[in-house]
Amino acid sequence: MTLTDRLLSFVFGPPPVAAVPHSAAEALDRDRTSSELLVCLAQLGAIALFGTFYAFAPKAFPPDVPFEPVPVALGFYTIFTLIRLVMVLRGYLPNWLLGLSVVVDISLLMLTIWSFHLQYQSPPTVYLKAPTLLYAFILIALRMLRAEPGWILFAGGCTLVGWTALVGYAVMMTDKMNVTRDFAVWATSDALLLGAEIDRAMAFTIFTAILAVAAVRSRRLLVRAVTEAHAAAELSRFFAPEIATGIRETINSLKPGDATLREAGVMMVDLRGFTRLSEGLPAEAVLGLIEEYQACVVPAIRQAGGSIDKYLGDGILATFGAARESATFAADALRAQMAVQAAAAAWSADRLSRGLTPVAVGTAVATGQMLCGVVGVEDRLEWTVIGDPVNLAAKLEKHCKTRGVAALATREALELSRHQGFDPEGAQVFSHEIVEGVGHPVDLVALPPPAPIQEGPSR
Repeated sequence: MTLTDRLLSFVFGPPPVAAVPHSAAEALDRDRTSSELLVCLAQLGAIALFGTFYAFAPKAFPPDVPFEPVPVALGFYTIFTLIRLVMVLRGYLPNWLLGLSVVVDISLLMLTIWSFHLQYQSPPTVYLKAPTLLYAFILIALRMLRAEPGWILFAGGCTLVGWTALVGYAVMMTDKMNVTRDFAVWATSDALLLGAEIDRAMAFTIFTAILAVAAVRSRRLLVRAVTEAHAAAELSRFFAPEIATGIRETINSLKPGDATLREAGVMMVDLRGFTRLSEGLPAEAVLGLIEEYQACVVPAIRQAGGSIDKYLGDGILATFGAARESATFAADALRAQMAVQAAAAAWSADRLSRGLTPVAVGTAVATGQMLCGVVGVEDRLEWTVIGDPVNLAAKLEKHCKTRGVAALATREALELSRHQGFDPEGAQVFSHEIVEGVGHPVDLVALPPPAPIQEGPSR
């Protein structure tokens, strides 16, 4: 990064986002619309406040003045602001109309100030001392609500041009003998002090520049925040909702090794005969088969309170009570296991009705203590579960084939599920089962199969 780039970043903040996603751009458009609505409401509030003050406060001019410019200006400004408000509510406020509104705001203020010397029948230098000029700062600041520097600069430029015109008119109409450099003389008479008007012009310029820089920084931060929020929303689709929420709520940055030891349940799901089913299919059809399979079983897992830890090709690793602590993790896991089997049976029946090969899904559940947390390296992290129950569930899923059943769980998981309020009827117990890869006998249960389905025509 060059010195110039560093200086620009220091003044205006980080570089702007190169490409804003469509949804993020829509969010920014909605923010602009709401900002314009807020501007209109602020202007109407100011009109009401100033009108009330003008109506009830003691007048600073004699009762026989030729005319009063303030009521006329307020009336015109009210009508114009109401028209603008209606157009904002209808979602139509093009740039030309927005620019016109800025010009009208500033012009009306300057014309009101200019008319004071007619109202008071005094030299033009009198209106240069009018405190009404301070409202120009408010009109410029209102443009900050959109956090768009261009409109701030435009409003500040219009104010500078308008005030310069008023000063120029006063200079032309003032006798040279009435121009002074004495502050006391200027403050106590209708004399003209050019230095004071230069100070006001500089104040407008500096105020506008500071607001414009603040708008650039705020706009870049806003665009970046909206874009990153969009990216976070998209990335959260790669995680279970519970995990995505946990990541968003994390106060400190996640790092490898951040983990919690938790009592939880884990379920392995496998599409049986995937190789046979996918043989000879083009890649798009294989992905379609996977998508159909996942659309079948994933809702059943989630509805039972499970979280999808990861997709493993034709396999799925789901957890219960790991991403979020749960008092019913075992009951939820077995309930999900039976729901998956029922969904798989319905899917198989549907495939038969379409003349396709029937399918089967194997599931296995284990419970116990496991580490739930972050693994990987600093720039590539993954949330996962680690522990004996995870390994055991993976081995039990393969043992389903050995036993010729679709759904296996540990005896411990069944007993815990019963304690937590769910007792599946018809569970078959296998005591002291030898499972490949497990160094000790395991007590297992086979959950009852779903209700039989009517077979359709075979292919």
